[in-house]
Amino acid sequence: MMERRAVSFLMVATLAGAAVLTAANLWFGELNQDEGWYLYAARLVAEGKWPFLDFASTQGPVMPCVYALAEPLVRIWGVAGGRGFTALLGWVGMLLAARLAARLAPPASGRAAVLLSLMLTGLNVYQSYFSTIVKTYALAGLILVAAFLVLNAAWERRSAGLAAGAGILFVLAAGARASAAAAFLGALAMLLAAFARETVRVRDAVENQGAVKRCWLPGAMLIGGCVAGMLVFGPFWLKAREALWFALIEYHAGRRAGSVLQTLAYKAGFLARVTQAYLAAVLVFGLAALYAALHRNTKGSRPAWLPPVNQAGLPLMVLWGAVAAVTGVHLLAPFPYDDYQAMIFPLAAVATVAWLLRVLGCIEAAFGRNGAGVRLWVLFAVFFVSVATVVASPMVQEWFVGPRDRIWWPLKKETPLRVLQRTAAALRDELGLRSGELLLTQDLYLAVEARACVPRGMELGPFSYFPEWSTEKAVQCHVLNRAMLTALLENCPARIAAFSGYGLAIRAPEIQPLSAREQAELWSIVRRNYELWAVVEPFGQAATRLEILRRRELK
Repeated sequence: MMERRAVSFLMVATLAGAAVLTAANLWFGELNQDEGWYLYAARLVAEGKWPFLDFASTQGPVMPCVYALAEPLVRIWGVAGGRGFTALLGWVGMLLAARLAARLAPPASGRAAVLLSLMLTGLNVYQSYFSTIVKTYALAGLILVAAFLVLNAAWERRSAGLAAGAGILFVLAAGARASAAAAFLGALAMLLAAFARETVRVRDAVENQGAVKRCWLPGAMLIGGCVAGMLVFGPFWLKAREALWFALIEYHAGRRAGSVLQTLAYKAGFLARVTQAYLAAVLVFGLAALYAALHRNTKGSRPAWLPPVNQAGLPLMVLWGAVAAVTGVHLLAPFPYDDYQAMIFPLAAVATVAWLLRVLGCIEAAFGRNGAGVRLWVLFAVFFVSVATVVASPMVQEWFVGPRDRIWWPLKKETPLRVLQRTAAALRDELGLRSGELLLTQDLYLAVEARACVPRGMELGPFSYFPEWSTEKAVQCHVLNRAMLTALLENCPARIAAFSGYGLAIRAPEIQPLSAREQAELWSIVRRNYELWAVVEPFGQAATRLEILRRRELK
């Protein structure tokens, strides 16, 4: 009875803590440039336009199509509405991950699995932030977890139809974020490896015929994925092949990391920051791995904590294969950002929890009656470690404290989201910017908040400038080259312009800063046609300086 009450208390505390983190990240969380162009793309889809055909995108078509459903929220509450929709997706993904953990946990461990999964994903300020701001992670992570739930059901019921459904979901996840395709390939490879090792050994055993029947699952999953791939990507490949290739491959492959030493430093930094962001999960995994290493079965058979492939639930090696494949793709990127892992972390947490509970079962069995309280102690330990990592996270300080001024830490006067809202209100109320009016800016979250439009070719915000590209290619991919941007700045009919530190400063696809000379040339065109009206500082991502300008002939 006492254990049940303790678990109920931890469950309520965990859910309450996760809700507080979501609300805090929604209002206090730093702005991200991606939020602007994802919400702007969703608005274009809601208006009847399509990615690749009508505007540039850096991911598949699923994200803007799903977020088009949130357009009424964005119309009312701006970026905050988009964040609220993202938080909803993040919570659904978190709860589905807890369900998957319960399905994969050992018998009589379902409640503990749900609680541990919620602790690792919900009581993590980093995961909460990237599941609240408008990026691809919450949606892609939700679809991946759903794919594994369906795949687990296919395994339990030996259903080729459900396996095909899992393949469809994997491709939809890849349509939200391209690197999710690695999860499909990793899971498929692990399924094939499992059957190659186990099915031959048990194919003549009557009691293991279920394992033989499951041999059809990888093929069915592959067929479902191929059909979904043709439906999701096929029409765009036929009508806008160049733009689709640019979005899924060329844009991401065009970045340059520099020397070998720089490349290694970036990858080491990626691993260090991922460890810091997910420290509680890393500690849980590390301790479980340490126990497993110290308690190997010397007779060569499988340890009790590593179940055979013909178990009732999906083998954990399939989850680990997906996690490892996605992590490997992210690590190989020229600039491996640690937030990429937010998409795959719920699955990593599920696999870690299921493995930990098997290890705990071995520990409890080894101690007999004296091991009855081990699990409860572990639950409390994981809870307090998770809370400690939240308190110690530098992201919590960033909610309230601005950039350091020598030896002082000045408090923020307003949240970044509030500054954005106030700036958009000034454009509407003081400069008369109307809904749907053209705004010359590369800060798309300002255009979203003000309900304004941006010139064609600027839908990728600060990453829409490809100076060395030919005009033909730029037109095909719906971006701007040097001649096109120069002509746009010279002849844009917009009454108002707004550029932050990200504006007219970045060249793609290398994602490198423009030279001082080229920035000066672009700004000279702007200042010839526009005059400074106001300055907002700090503004937006990285707290840069925003200059708001108006056309000179409209004084």
